Amino acid sequence: MSAYKNGHSPDADGFFNLDGNVSIITGAAGDLGADIAMTLASRGSSLLLSDLNTEGLEEKAEAIRRATGQRVECAAADVCKVADLKAMAAAAMDAFGRIDVLVNSAGINIPQEAMEVTEAAWDKVLDINLKGSFFACQAVAEHMIARRSGKIINVSSQAGSVGLIRRAAYCSSKGAINNLTRELALEWAQYNINVNAVAPTFVETNLTRPMFEEKAFRDYVRANILFDRLAVPADISAGVLYLASPASDMVTGHILHIDGGWTVH
Repeated sequence: MSAYKNGHSPDADGFFNLDGNVSIITGAAGDLGADIAMTLASRGSSLLLSDLNTEGLEEKAEAIRRATGQRVECAAADVCKVADLKAMAAAAMDAFGRIDVLVNSAGINIPQEAMEVTEAAWDKVLDINLKGSFFACQAVAEHMIARRSGKIINVSSQAGSVGLIRRAAYCSSKGAINNLTRELALEWAQYNINVNAVAPTFVETNLTRPMFEEKAFRDYVRANILFDRLAVPADISAGVLYLASPASDMVTGHILHIDGGWTVH
């Protein structure tokens, strides 16, 4: 239901109110996915969390339950397997009877010089980042189309808009995510489904910290972020909350850069 029913805008709290909503987050055992999940739950959304790391997934789920009091269910899924993604969507429908929001947070990067990229590495990055995101959208959209309502948020990257060294496969996958987002927005607007993406700069997580032990790479990154700091998960979660909430009801096909100014260079 739009926040602007009867032509009246909501109050400040209503803009970001997700009470009664059900959100699916893939890659939810990771730092970024878990922070997104916590943010949406704190605004009232029930959750279906998905990841291959089932032990880490349940730990994140329990932390969210304790902190927010929201219902949180878990579903193990390999985003490279279409059957797993269909089962994930079915699990959400069985548990909650509806799906309002999908956040495609599952992703991977294998840094390599272009001449060193292997077929196996290329396939893994494209399968998880692109194939997984598309078929998660497809699996969830089946249910959103039936209800004629939904919000889909893909996690892209600044690497979808600019080149980044040692990231040929990753840049390719995220550039494709951006255009996939636009295409799905065109197809599914008729069903009142908003499809958008957030495009972060480098986010400081347990996964990315080892990359910054290399001084040359750390200096390269800091020289390109205007605020001279890495993003933290909360920076990205705020953008996801906006795109998941009634505040963005008139926004679709948009790539929201959360990059500290990297892409304005």
